[in-house]
Amino acid sequence: MASPAVSPDSSSHEALSSVNSAPACSPTSDSENLSPDELELLAKLEEQNRLLEADSKSMRSMNGSRRNSGSSLVSSSSASSNLSHLEEDTWILWGRIVNEWDEWRKKKEKLLKELIRKGIPHHFRAIVWQLLCSATDMPVKNQYSELLKMSSPCEKLIRRDIARTYPEHEFFKGQDSLGQEVLFNVMKAYSLVDREVGYCQGSAFIVGLLLMQMPEEEAFCVFVRLMQEYRLRELFKPSMAELGLCIYQFEYMLQEQLPELNIHFRSQSFLTSMYASSWFLTLFLTTFPLPVATRVFDIFMYEGLEIVFRVGMALLQFNQAELVQLDMEGMSQYFQKVIPHQFDSCPDKLILKAFQVKYNPKKMKRLEKEYAAIKNKEMEEQIEIKRLRTENRLLKQRIETLEKESAALADKVIQGQVTRAQEAEENYIIKRELAVVKQRCTSATENLQRAQTTIRQLQDQQGNPRFSEEFVTHLETELEQSRLRESETLGALKEMQDKVLDMEKRNSLLPDEDNVVRLQEELQALALREAEAVKSLTELQQQVKDLSDSWQAGRAGGRWKESPRRSNANALQEAVVAARLREAQAQAELRALRQRVLQLETQGQIQRTVLGRAEQTCAGLREQLRLAAAQSKGLQAQLSESHRKHAEAQCKSKEEVMAVRLREADSMAALAEMRQRVAELEIQIRLLRGPLAFGAVGLGTRLGDEDSLGSSDEELPPFALTHGDIGDLGDLGDMGDSSDSETEGAPTAP
Repeated sequence: MASPAVSPDSSSHEALSSVNSAPACSPTSDSENLSPDELELLAKLEEQNRLLEADSKSMRSMNGSRRNSGSSLVSSSSASSNLSHLEEDTWILWGRIVNEWDEWRKKKEKLLKELIRKGIPHHFRAIVWQLLCSATDMPVKNQYSELLKMSSPCEKLIRRDIARTYPEHEFFKGQDSLGQEVLFNVMKAYSLVDREVGYCQGSAFIVGLLLMQMPEEEAFCVFVRLMQEYRLRELFKPSMAELGLCIYQFEYMLQEQLPELNIHFRSQSFLTSMYASSWFLTLFLTTFPLPVATRVFDIFMYEGLEIVFRVGMALLQFNQAELVQLDMEGMSQYFQKVIPHQFDSCPDKLILKAFQVKYNPKKMKRLEKEYAAIKNKEMEEQIEIKRLRTENRLLKQRIETLEKESAALADKVIQGQVTRAQEAEENYIIKRELAVVKQRCTSATENLQRAQTTIRQLQDQQGNPRFSEEFVTHLETELEQSRLRESETLGALKEMQDKVLDMEKRNSLLPDEDNVVRLQEELQALALREAEAVKSLTELQQQVKDLSDSWQAGRAGGRWKESPRRSNANALQEAVVAARLREAQAQAELRALRQRVLQLETQGQIQRTVLGRAEQTCAGLREQLRLAAAQSKGLQAQLSESHRKHAEAQCKSKEEVMAVRLREADSMAALAEMRQRVAELEIQIRLLRGPLAFGAVGLGTRLGDEDSLGSSDEELPPFALTHGDIGDLGDLGDMGDSSDSETEGAPTAP
């Protein structure tokens, strides 16, 4: 299925309209490689280009599609005839290029590049684009029909954006049109082939342009090749890392070639991504009209993204004077409304300016490395920030956990304090109740003593047969009071038993101490006291029992005849005695309980005493530790002082050794000087021995000749010596190596 065309046929004629105008685009550099027929064809094309430049209207003479491209409007009959010749020559040239494609790509690459920069004819674009990207025979083409049967997760997004792709173009206008359907098929198929990229909105414009030139299967193959080989896949990835690189490189070119405009953009906070992102993502398809954008796309198919950098810089250079006078909003409107239509009538002018822009591939590679290093650094910083955030989150969690633990610990401490307060309160209550029991015990003891007194009185009154009514009434009252006291004593006894059990349980929980011997001694003392108390209690019980036995014996004896009144008195008296006996037994039990309480209190006191001793021991140990630390500090001070004295002694000894060595050195020097002096004197002595002998001989001769004696005051001969001088020389000789005594026999002066 062939799609409608969008690019006018005039682009095919504009491709050759400025062959002579641009030296960089002139094909004469390869004229030696061309055949005579080709040279003749190029000459005709140049002639027709000059004619086309003379008639500007002929530049817009064709505005149809692939289906109606033959029905073009012309402005004059002469231009139409010239155009038909040019069309025929262009068809011949590009037909030969397509047929001999491999040879042109290998041997005539420069000429092919120049022809592509001048524009590929509309009818040849489909096949030339496929040949340029090597998409004529791809295995993925056979999978296209199978891919259409599958479902893609990007279908909703593709459906939503289809209506926004070329909304004014006839081929894509209208919902569910043929153009929208084939565009959906191609985008869906690619989203299944490359699931990492999936679907990106800007890619729909590129696919739409391909569908205007070729069937959907071929458009799909070309789009796959563009994504794989032309860096578009990196541009359309979710991270859009390649787009960031392109913006970074473009900003460098802007800063280098247009520094004034770059400063103005920065002052207005007009970012490069605000106007250049769509240039790289859609290859100017959303910026220029289709005839101009198709010319840029022709060059992109052969040279890659370099043309996008060139065209973008050419646009900024062309509009620099106007842009530096606008603010941010004005520049946005200028980029949207003015720049897209500046080259509608002369796309060649835009292409010519684009290839006048300085573009250094080596710098681009260097910038790519710099950008990769920057991104790696940013990635490392992000990783570090993420790590720090994770550590911060963990620390916060740890802090929250510690706060919870501290709160729980505080609750436990408070609960423990409350428990200790409750225990202290309970101890206070027990002590108070114990005091009450002690008071009751005291009162019971007094009552017991009174009962004993009453018993003695009764024993004394056994012989008195008369009992007054007042005495009987008094006995009844005492009986009632005794019963009441007995019931109270039993209740108090029960309470005391409970308290004793509770205190025994608490006493069992007290910690054991190491001082067992002392505890055993105190326990023995307590046992002795308890034995004495029990013995006294036993004696008391025995007395009560004896009294009871005597009472019973008295009753059994029957000394008097009992009258009814006396019988009642005796019964009352017996009841009183029985009550007093029970009271005595209760008092005995109470005394036993008191003894038990005393024992427990004694044990508590022992424990407190042991704890106090332990604290005293700890205090003593602390004092010993403090004294040991002070002693250690003193010893350390003494040690440091001894070290200092030892160092001073060493220094002094070293100084003395040095002084001795210096004195030895001086002595050695003096000895050396003395030896030197002795050697010099020995030399003088040896020198003087010869003249001395000669003088003695001359003196004898002289005395014999003159026959006269000289006095000691006469002048000596020139070589004569005195006796003192000879003696001095002898002394000097003794200091030398040998003690020569020859000087002793030397002649003296007369």
